[in-house]
Amino acid sequence: MTDAELATRAAAGDREAFGELVERHAPTARRLARTLTSDPADADDAVQDGLLAAWRAVDRYDPSRPFRPWLLRIVLNAARDLLRRRRVRRTEPLPTAFPSDAPDPERDAGRALLRERLAEALQSLPERRRLAVTLFDAEGYAHGEIAELLGVPEGTVRSDVFHARRALRDALAAYREGDR
Repeated sequence: MTDAELATRAAAGDREAFGELVERHAPTARRLARTLTSDPADADDAVQDGLLAAWRAVDRYDPSRPFRPWLLRIVLNAARDLLRRRRVRRTEPLPTAFPSDAPDPERDAGRALLRERLAEALQSLPERRRLAVTLFDAEGYAHGEIAELLGVPEGTVRSDVFHARRALRDALAAYREGDR
């Protein structure tokens, strides 16, 4: 059954049809929310809020258009709303150390440091560029799909991906040079 058919059934009150849509699209929604929030718990909260909002609005979904961008836009807005609310209550986390069972702690530490530096570099990007490069490079979306999801022209998405990649390359090169 297609997404549009499931959404039509969900609009008629079929919870199982909406549940199938959630199963299909929740992993992508969670990754998108995680990209924006940088926190798994916040991402889960945003996805839950977004899915609830989508359930309440499924009768307004236009079946002639793709379902995924419609749903992801709702989740994206929920994540942005959550970040706005949390900004008021932001606290600084205490650093923690996690012991490793890995056979090569140095290599694992290097990978962890690279992941941390990549996350920092991603967070330094403007929101739209961060989303565009993540959706394109990590999620495999086409420029046109990203443009529809973010509500901007496709050329803007191409530019955002280009500039985000360049900024990430520059940021990670600076870290790498600092390690030498």
